[in-house]
Parts: sequence; C-alpha cells; structure tokens
Amino acid sequence: MTKVLFICHGNICRSPMAEFVMKDLVRRAGCAGRYEIASAATSSEEIGNPVYPPAQRKLAEHGIGCAGKTARRLTRADYAAWDLLIGMDEENLYNMRRLCGGDPAGKMHLLLEYARRPGEVADPWYTGDFEATWRDVLDGCRGLLAALEAQK
Repeated sequence: MTKVLFICHGNICRSPMAEFVMKDLVRRAGCAGRYEIASAATSSEEIGNPVYPPAQRKLAEHGIGCAGKTARRLTRADYAAWDLLIGMDEENLYNMRRLCGGDPAGKMHLLLEYARRPGEVADPWYTGDFEATWRDVLDGCRGLLAALEAQK
C-alpha cells in the first residue's frame, strides 16, 4: 500500500482538496485499495476546524464530499509513517522539512511536480480563486496517480 499525505499551511483548503480529489481518482480508477490518502497542516492555526466552506463547495460541484475532515498538524512521526509527503508550495516544503527534521529519504515533493506545468498550487485563502486551485489540484493529482501506477 502506498501512503500519500498532502500538506498545506492550514489543512482547510488546498491539502484537503488534494486529499479528496486523490481519493476520488483512485476510487474511479479501481485502485483505492492500493492507497492510503490523508492531509495535514504545517501550522496549528486551524487544528480541529473543518474544510473551509468555499473549498467544500468547489469539491461538491464535482461530486466529491469531505464530510468529517478536520485540520490536523504534521508531526515528525508522519515522516516515517507516510511514503510521500506532498506540499502545495515552497513555503510548505520548507516547513515540512523543519517539522520532520529534514527529508533524508527524498519523500517530500510539490504536487505540481507531477503536473504538465510545474509550480505552486494557487492558494485560494489569499486569491479567493477556488477554480484555479481546483485546476492545480486536479492536474497534480492526476499526474501523481499516473506516476504511482506506472511504478506498480
């Protein structure tokens, strides 16, 4: 089983969107049993809070639910527990390395490394543009799934 943890600053917008998009993609591809997928934050600001309502609405527009998800913080123990830790932007990667004590096994990546257009996932907390974030997350998750399945 491949274990993938998506990470952003607060775990209420981008990383839960990636978590639930990826869960939907693996379910549709018939390979959900080969993956464990979750998300976390690099900060403690939103711990215990649900997915931000506009992010919930964007997922729902595409038939994807996220009920019951609450923000949690990345821990040092997560580094050993997960196969891949996928950040949304460079600041996330910096904080992921700080919280986990580095990345000696090369498990940390940006989501858009797996897309046809590398870069950072747009942060809708600041932009208000959940459609751009949706496109980034979907492209990254599709590319990540293709890369993971190609390894099997």
